[in-house]
Amino acid sequence: MNPTLADLLAPTPDPAFLIPTLLVAAAYTWGFLRARRGAAWPAWRAVLFALGTLLLLITTQSRAATMTQSSMALYMGRLMVLAELVPPLLVLGLPRLNLNPRRALGRALGVLLDPWVALAVWTAVIVFWNVPAGFNASVVSNTAGALLPALYLLSSLMVWSVILRPLPSVQPADIGSRGWFGLISALPMMAVASVWLYSPQVLYTPYVSALCLWNYTPLQNQQLSGWIMMLAGLPALALAFIQLFAWLVRLSEGQGMPPQPPTRPPAPPTRP
Repeated sequence: MNPTLADLLAPTPDPAFLIPTLLVAAAYTWGFLRARRGAAWPAWRAVLFALGTLLLLITTQSRAATMTQSSMALYMGRLMVLAELVPPLLVLGLPRLNLNPRRALGRALGVLLDPWVALAVWTAVIVFWNVPAGFNASVVSNTAGALLPALYLLSSLMVWSVILRPLPSVQPADIGSRGWFGLISALPMMAVASVWLYSPQVLYTPYVSALCLWNYTPLQNQQLSGWIMMLAGLPALALAFIQLFAWLVRLSEGQGMPPQPPTRPPAPPTRP
């Protein structure tokens, strides 16, 4: 079976994702239209948020979502869109809100967006759901198969919120700590991708004898999934290096030569 792009993008509604997505999009639109009458809300943020929402709908409401057992690469491509494309667009589309860190909402977001909490959740999702036992369950079980995309999306939203810092009033992190966080958070996904690329055998039971799409063998399908995961993680890794470089430049400027005290002008000559 060799489905075309039109076949993959054919609408297949999934209410579990469709209803929450439309509600969030409606709330964002209402807030944007209301803010345009008073405080400035840049239009480019709304464009990015709309693009992220569109990608989310395409990824979750198309026929590609129903072809999980026929292509591990297609499955991983969907997950990488939900983890590496949709979240940064949604986060960059958020307005700059000055939340009170002492109120309940500010405290809750401060905990959820804590780098250690975000890293723990992200690592748990990546490691558990990509070892053979977890991945087999996610493919075979309908419940786990529907849950995994949501986990990828939510955990990646936490990670990208730490990296991009959309709520500075409850995220007191400098660019250096965000760069180190981005570098460390990229390691689990890169490690899993490397295992898939260099494994000499198929690691996941459902794909051992599966008839894969586009005439790939199961092993080629697994290796292609590794390439997809590795390439999808490169932009975040590059951003982490940029943030670390900017931090090092700022650090070196702060440790430069101390400023010289101003010299006094010469005293005017005295009359005899």
